[in-house]
Amino acid sequence: MNVKNCLLSVVFLCIGNAAYADKTPIRLGTMAAGTLNWELAAMRDQGLLEKAGFSLEAVAIANQQAGKVALQAGAVDVIVSDWIWTSAMRAEGHAYSFYPYADTSGVLLVPADSPIKTLADLPGKKLGVAGGELDKNWLLLQALGKQQQLDLNASVEKVYAAPPLLGQQLQSKRLDALLTYWQFAAHLESLGYRALLSGEDIIAKLGITETVPSLGYVFKQDWADSHKTDFLQFLTLSRQARDTLCSSDVAWQKILPLTDAATPTEQDRLRQRYCQGRVEAWGAPQQDAARAIFTLLHGLSGNKLTGGADRLQAGTFWSTD
Repeated sequence: MNVKNCLLSVVFLCIGNAAYADKTPIRLGTMAAGTLNWELAAMRDQGLLEKAGFSLEAVAIANQQAGKVALQAGAVDVIVSDWIWTSAMRAEGHAYSFYPYADTSGVLLVPADSPIKTLADLPGKKLGVAGGELDKNWLLLQALGKQQQLDLNASVEKVYAAPPLLGQQLQSKRLDALLTYWQFAAHLESLGYRALLSGEDIIAKLGITETVPSLGYVFKQDWADSHKTDFLQFLTLSRQARDTLCSSDVAWQKILPLTDAATPTEQDRLRQRYCQGRVEAWGAPQQDAARAIFTLLHGLSGNKLTGGADRLQAGTFWSTD
């Protein structure tokens, strides 16, 4: 067993310990490479879980799609996903809700010496897109292109694949640019690749001034409502653990084996991106901005991303009142 798996096993065993059998259980779907495991490890190290009024059971999931299946099947209570999928599920009659977890989003990268300086330089180039043709950042980038009279979908040669493979292709010069997830972007930035636009940049250029969390905890609304006190405590501890990882070098060093960051430069860049993703505000302005983003996405790619609904569904965002 490698160090990373060993640490994960420690987290899973401790948060699922029989000593917590008399507490309200929260079954949390976690991916091995997900940043949520960093916070779980920090919670354990700080002794937060022993004092909590709930017990955590970390349920390993292979990827985001597997997490969605597990949530729908009732195998977990909470996963990390996005509010667009949450709204689409509500439109189908499934009362799921979302509470923000991170502001982090994708990044459009090019080699340091690339002649690509602006979006107008992309037509005719080969672009890698992590997440496929329905990736939110790709759709928003297309919307930004249209605003600048650019049809990126028609004028760019696109390659859809998993982020690690696309990163290798960019490094081997088989791609001119890459739109990828923030963790993989941090790795490439540590190697000298240049960020042309972040997901936040794209949204801002589209006229939306509020920062909207891209990922959050997703769960059945009735489950959260019936376990509100314990779930709110979990959300508080999650934020506390994340803040500690961003403010304490000692705490960060302890979870480094979980990050897969190979060099000090990559570790620093990963931490910087991770901490930039802390949710600073969540209220009516951010939720109104999310509705504006939903409107932008509606109609793109045959409405497949938004589930065919023409507006963000009521109840998508969980109320803590």
